[in-house]
Amino acid sequence: MHFVIMGCGRVGSMLASTLDGEGHSVAVIDVDPQAFRRLPPDFSGRRVTGMGLDRDALKQAGIKDAYAFAAVSNGDNSNIIAARVAHETFHVERVVARIYDPARAVVYERLGIPTVATVRRTSEAVLHWLMPPDAETLWVHPTGLVSLVSAMPVDSWYGVPLPVVEELTGERIAFVSRLGTIQPAREDLVVQENDELIFAVQGKDPVPVRDIVTAPPRLED
Repeated sequence: MHFVIMGCGRVGSMLASTLDGEGHSVAVIDVDPQAFRRLPPDFSGRRVTGMGLDRDALKQAGIKDAYAFAAVSNGDNSNIIAARVAHETFHVERVVARIYDPARAVVYERLGIPTVATVRRTSEAVLHWLMPPDAETLWVHPTGLVSLVSAMPVDSWYGVPLPVVEELTGERIAFVSRLGTIQPAREDLVVQENDELIFAVQGKDPVPVRDIVTAPPRLED
């Protein structure tokens, strides 16, 4: 898969080197060519000098072929504008922006642009948004009999009531993470865009839940 990253600071260089090391195609955009020194010597991706919100720079970075785009420069406005250009102009489905102002973050998430902050947490969260939908085990009881599994349903699940999700997965939803907050699951809730569902499952294997929520739901007519 091809990834485009705007900003080659600590977060951007960490993301680029991680994705490159995993064998993905990566392009990094930064206004300062000296910033590319943060990349490891064996980095095989593209280095594009320019503004990440500039369409020509994005095209040089291969935005038209990008699976995902991350705007992680040190400017909130630049990041959100670049993320919206990638999403709205070049139709990149998976975008994420680093935002330093928490008050802005909530507003931008309501516009459909996921936002994250802080260096280590940002790198982990950005990778979480960039990579294909998956599931992970958050907690396992010492007996191994039960665990909490986090999963992000694909867009075909949007609008499905939580009780129906539980019926189709065979597992109980304990919490819903939405717009930077977490709340107990309720019967009146439906799956929304970017929701992270936290299941209480038997055992500790996240694969069964992942395989179900990352495929279209088998709803009865």
